[in-house]
Amino acid sequence: MPTDLLAADEPPPFELINAAGRAPVMLCCDHASRLIPRKLSQLGLHGDDLTRHIAWDIGAADVARHMSNVLDAPAVLCGYSRLVVDCNRLVQDPTLMPGRSDGTIVPGNAVLTEAERNARLAAIYVPYHQALEDLSEQMRRRHGVVAMLSIHSCTDRMNGEYRPWEICICWERDDRISAPVMAALRARGSVVVGDNQPYGLVIGEDCSVPIHAMRRGWPHLLVEFRQDLIGTAETARKWADILIDAVRPVLADASLYRTQFFD
Repeated sequence: MPTDLLAADEPPPFELINAAGRAPVMLCCDHASRLIPRKLSQLGLHGDDLTRHIAWDIGAADVARHMSNVLDAPAVLCGYSRLVVDCNRLVQDPTLMPGRSDGTIVPGNAVLTEAERNARLAAIYVPYHQALEDLSEQMRRRHGVVAMLSIHSCTDRMNGEYRPWEICICWERDDRISAPVMAALRARGSVVVGDNQPYGLVIGEDCSVPIHAMRRGWPHLLVEFRQDLIGTAETARKWADILIDAVRPVLADASLYRTQFFD
């Protein structure tokens, strides 16, 4: 559907896959795409800046698609770049439409009017989160309590420092999924696991998991894969399978599916 920002022939703001998935599990991928609406003229960026990690979570969409298929769970993938609007940030967050990312100035975000900000929110941010909310309510009616998995990826180097963690498990307060998954990954003996390293799940900064899962008392997991390990469809599937092996027994435990709030 065309908006003030998106033309009728441009992709929609989100993609819903495996909507009829039977598992009491849903996935989201906030940074699945590096697309920028034509009207924004690539935000003034050129070359590698349009394809590197500042524009999207490299490989995350392939991981999410594979997990959706294997787990038979629906997933919502955002259709546009995090540089246009970061759908894992609250509306008031200063990095929602970043003027600089990992040292790169984003000219198209340098000075935004309220109308320009609202156009991005209306075209991409609001529809994406409405899709997640609609799916959450559909799943609630179908299953009662649902587990939410949020799929991300992160660069192997930031500010010149190498990151050794291959999979990062991000959590805050509720470790119903994160604790057993980290234990299972470490038990493999071949995976370097980050416990909230290099990122954690931060209430007040992260958006999708707190709003759509934590608010409901649902079990959840936010995971970051290192991007140099999942840069192709084949390697993304390989690492997705590693996480699936760790999380599947947790998701199969009926006692997981209860509403629980953590202060």
